[in-house]
Amino acid sequence: MELFKRESYLSKIRGFYHDDEVIKVITGVRRCGKSCLMKTIRQEIEESGVDPANILYLDLDKRGLRSIKTKSQLEGLIDPIAEAPGRKYVFVDEIQNVKGFEEVINGFRTDGDFSIFITGSNSYLLSGELATKLTGRYIEFEMQTLTFAEYCEMKQFLGKRVLPDLTRELDAYILEGGFPRALYHDSMQDKRTYVQSVVSEIIEKDIRRRVRITDLALFTQIQNHIINNFGATTSLTNILKDLEKQGVTLKRETLSRYLRILEDAKVIRKCTRFDMKSRKSLRGEQKYYLADLSFYFALNTDNQINYGPVLENIVYSYARSKDYSVSVGRIGKLECDFIMRDHDMGYAYVQVSMTIAASKETENREYVPLEQQKDNYPKFVLTRNDPIQRRNGIYHANIADFMSMGRGFTDSLYADPPEETPYGYDYGIDMHRAIECPNCHFVQRNIDLSEDVVDVTVGEDNDTTMGSDIVYNFNIDRLPCPECGLDLRVYGYIREYPAGAYDSEYLKVLPIR
Repeated sequence: MELFKRESYLSKIRGFYHDDEVIKVITGVRRCGKSCLMKTIRQEIEESGVDPANILYLDLDKRGLRSIKTKSQLEGLIDPIAEAPGRKYVFVDEIQNVKGFEEVINGFRTDGDFSIFITGSNSYLLSGELATKLTGRYIEFEMQTLTFAEYCEMKQFLGKRVLPDLTRELDAYILEGGFPRALYHDSMQDKRTYVQSVVSEIIEKDIRRRVRITDLALFTQIQNHIINNFGATTSLTNILKDLEKQGVTLKRETLSRYLRILEDAKVIRKCTRFDMKSRKSLRGEQKYYLADLSFYFALNTDNQINYGPVLENIVYSYARSKDYSVSVGRIGKLECDFIMRDHDMGYAYVQVSMTIAASKETENREYVPLEQQKDNYPKFVLTRNDPIQRRNGIYHANIADFMSMGRGFTDSLYADPPEETPYGYDYGIDMHRAIECPNCHFVQRNIDLSEDVVDVTVGEDNDTTMGSDIVYNFNIDRLPCPECGLDLRVYGYIREYPAGAYDSEYLKVLPIR
């Protein structure tokens, strides 16, 4: 069976395929695609020329292997491959089913010549001996459910139509969610039924079998309360008050434990506050986001989309899939939806809004917090489907376009400095854009405008400026629309200021009749 490749994760792991010093640990909520990712890795290793006899794949949730529960049983399954010459590759899916698996895996790692991959659906996998005994000897790769771009790519992979209007496709993604298997079903009812089964499986396998819950009804009530109020600023005190209004009383310690259980099962994710002035996390209030939006819609009959928390959840999950640390931001007395931090301590500030076109007051509410932050880190306003505008160097984009191009929030910080080229400068910013046909509204994604630059103007770099002001003028004489066949002319400019940082653009698409 042909597998859908999750390239964003494969690209992170490929450098460790043949590393026998570190255990590769793939974690993520149940049914997010961990098993398919491991099968893809196995396939790529085989295709690289490794003898299949040197590869062992164990799915401990599979019929015939579900009875494997002890260290000796697991060791007995792996032992035969130890006789194979050269590097061995061992894959164990759902390894948390085996009590004390850490000793077995560590033993084979210590023997050498074993490249080991394991998966688990909850944080208990990394809370025991694996974390304490193997510090520095394992790498965790956390998977999310499908991002919007992956959702569109997988629909095409399955031969399903992706709507030309990306905003409508985004709404479908919101209601259907990102569990890969749900895409195999056509009706919304079947998709919801599938997600409900995932929720039941999480409760049974990742919660009830792992932790002691004396009052399952109370736990379920708290779970549903958090899911129904995702994206809301809250605290333990506020949650206790809300539950008390519903006639539910419980200890603060019990609530804290139940929330931790939901986090460990990767149903919810906590997003704490971060103060930009002190560069410290703030205790107390935080937000909880869902591992997948379908959790909300599968547990509720209401299909109405509350775009505020929904779009925040999508952006949060997208940022996490790109390995950003994400916090709710405080800039002085103002709030910023997200502060992103990458591995190199580069920051970006992000505001998320359904629209900024409703009024000047709405626009100011999103822009002013960013304008108050007086540094040169990238700043973004992300909306659902607004006309693109420019204001004080802040990047405005619609979420569907931004995510479908796979853009990162701190990419501009690491752009190479401009160098001489036949046109005068190399491009220090992303020149890929989505081009929408004005006739049928089909969107061609990732059009590289750098191939159609006809002129570059460079402003003066002196003591009164932050660097060179570079404007790339582009013109595409003829771009056929693959949907309706109409020829399009695309022209305009993209401004880079200072060098390496996006500033503004003008893009015009005209039909050629």
